[in-house]
Amino acid sequence: MADAQTQLFIEKELSWLSFNERVLQEAFDKAVPLIERVRFLGIFSSNMDEFFQVRVAAVRRSILLTGFGRKQQKCLQLMNSIQQKVLKLQEKFDLIYQELMKELARCNIFLINESQLSEFHSAWLRKYFNNQLKRHIAPHIITDESDLVQHLVDGTTYLVASLKKANKEEYALVEVPNKSVPRFLELPSEKGTKIKHLILLDNIIRHCIDDLFTPFFDYDSIEVFSMKMTRDAEYDVSNELEKTTLEQMTMGIKKRLNAQPVRLVYDRNMPQHMLNMLKAHLNISSTETECLIPGGRYHSFRDFMDFPNPGRKKLINEKLHAIDSQQFLAFDNSFEAIRHKDIMLNYPYHKFSHFTELVRQAAYDPAVSAIRINLYRVAKKSHIMQSLIDGVKNGKRVTAVIELRARFDEESNINWTRRLAEAGVNVHHGIPSLKIHSKLCLITRKEHGKNQYYCHVGSGNFNEGTARFYTDFSLFTANQEIAKEVKQVFDLIEHPYRKDDFKHLIVSPYNSRGKLLSLIDNEITLAKQKRKAHIQLKLNNLVDKQLIDKLYEASQAGVQIQLLIRGMCSLVPQIPGISDNIKVVSIIDRYLEHSRVMYFHANGEQKLFIGSADWMSRNIDERVEVFTPVYDEQLKTMICDIIDLQFRDNTKARVINLQQDNRYQPRGNKRKLRSQIAIHDYLLNHEKRVKKQLEIKSDTIDVPTQPREA
Repeated sequence: MADAQTQLFIEKELSWLSFNERVLQEAFDKAVPLIERVRFLGIFSSNMDEFFQVRVAAVRRSILLTGFGRKQQKCLQLMNSIQQKVLKLQEKFDLIYQELMKELARCNIFLINESQLSEFHSAWLRKYFNNQLKRHIAPHIITDESDLVQHLVDGTTYLVASLKKANKEEYALVEVPNKSVPRFLELPSEKGTKIKHLILLDNIIRHCIDDLFTPFFDYDSIEVFSMKMTRDAEYDVSNELEKTTLEQMTMGIKKRLNAQPVRLVYDRNMPQHMLNMLKAHLNISSTETECLIPGGRYHSFRDFMDFPNPGRKKLINEKLHAIDSQQFLAFDNSFEAIRHKDIMLNYPYHKFSHFTELVRQAAYDPAVSAIRINLYRVAKKSHIMQSLIDGVKNGKRVTAVIELRARFDEESNINWTRRLAEAGVNVHHGIPSLKIHSKLCLITRKEHGKNQYYCHVGSGNFNEGTARFYTDFSLFTANQEIAKEVKQVFDLIEHPYRKDDFKHLIVSPYNSRGKLLSLIDNEITLAKQKRKAHIQLKLNNLVDKQLIDKLYEASQAGVQIQLLIRGMCSLVPQIPGISDNIKVVSIIDRYLEHSRVMYFHANGEQKLFIGSADWMSRNIDERVEVFTPVYDEQLKTMICDIIDLQFRDNTKARVINLQQDNRYQPRGNKRKLRSQIAIHDYLLNHEKRVKKQLEIKSDTIDVPTQPREA
């Protein structure tokens, strides 16, 4: 057994930083195409921004709100560990960035700054600045009365200018516009050269900074350095009864805009007098509760996610084309296809358009009477939303449950709420105390005089944008027992005080914790009886203490446990006597691993579930989440094969351990296996088999179709 000093839980914040370090590894991996490596710098930076807005801000609040004592001391120690890890990652980031710039140069692609411009490019940029860019810029002159906390935009890069005249010094802030103009500009090629020159918007402004200030200020010299501030993303939602949920959320977003800074990232070459000025105006001290991060001259690296490719195609990933579902293609409409047999799609390998087509057909099919859907994050240009509006026009009862508290999507969801409500859609905002995070769609269709239900249960949002690079499972079924329980979930959301018994679905917060513990207990019983006992989990995050303790108990009983965790993992595998039988890997590759899958051997019954919840306390106890069992044996085999490919990945899989060192899973003498590529190939072959099976059936029997009734 492990001794009393063994660490059994890793702080989720430190585990998250380990996850983001895996993202940074992709930027360092020479096997990844060069432009994609640069884009991983953007992903890393975007992740880090959200980390400070949400997780660091929460730790900071805990420090400020807890009294002196052990709890505050623990929070202070955690903040110190976070700061140390962040600084190490920043140093690694800067080194990788410098190396990538050298590699781009070897490919005749140069990301240059204002001091590296030729006369030709200098003159061209001044014209561009005055004709195209200047209209988007208005400097903010800093005075003693300036309230930077009130006026600075969260996550936006600013250039801090110091204007000197004799003994007089003035400061000004120049916001680098990030919406109205592109962040990267490809400069025109000079005659006789194949070299491609890119320049950041920041450096264009630096080059033309005098054009902004000389018409109005008299100065001898000017210094310019960059900075970026990150705010606390939490905010309070008023409980005033006279305000609607929509009004409360609108107020909450406004509060976020004025929230206190939790991080100031600045150019490490910034002079001390300038840094002191910023700290004073932003009310930032150098105590343990603040995060001052020295960095390079660029800070909004999230824009590098869209780094252009002015070079050859080999500098980016070869496109994996999305696959058609042969079952959907084989029938006249989506309902016939689903009624024939359950369908499982795996995005982005499969086309998301099969789902949008289902909703489009439901919007005008005379037999359809009602459409109900959960919406958490929605694409800006959403075909789904248009179909819901079309459904209302065609007399359907359309209900959309829109989660207004989807972090960073609140404003978008408020706008969609107004648009749908104006079109006549029945819009609900769920249960005040619970976020609605389930991925459900239910369509009611009249067949033979009775209501027939068709439903979707998945792990991903109904979002055409993220479906192109988030991996997610989607089950389409006409199984009436499952569909009626999906209907129960919608009824619970609209009438949360009723009680329901779910025999098939696992539904948070109603029965998830009990059912998950029971499923693990069953494997423990089997192991103690010397029978085969096996658990496989694929999750984004595993941090719930009670469930982790139960997995430790299962390991000690002899249950073999394999975990595929993309992000935070507080469980510590391979502790002697505690978690010897638990292995954990994490995969970071071209797609974001987002699907959630649970497998329990169950004495050969092989219980398999897909759904929306991670194993975090919030997902189990504080959100409406749904897992559905997969009963179709062919689909069950498909999912198990896919998960097996991921556990055998020896190219992009990292081993999770107590050291959080992110070492790659050893390959040994095994053939190289990169699971995301292998899954695409597997699904291509799977669809070929489905097509052949459907062709054989259509040759032997007529597939029955249901009559359409108004």
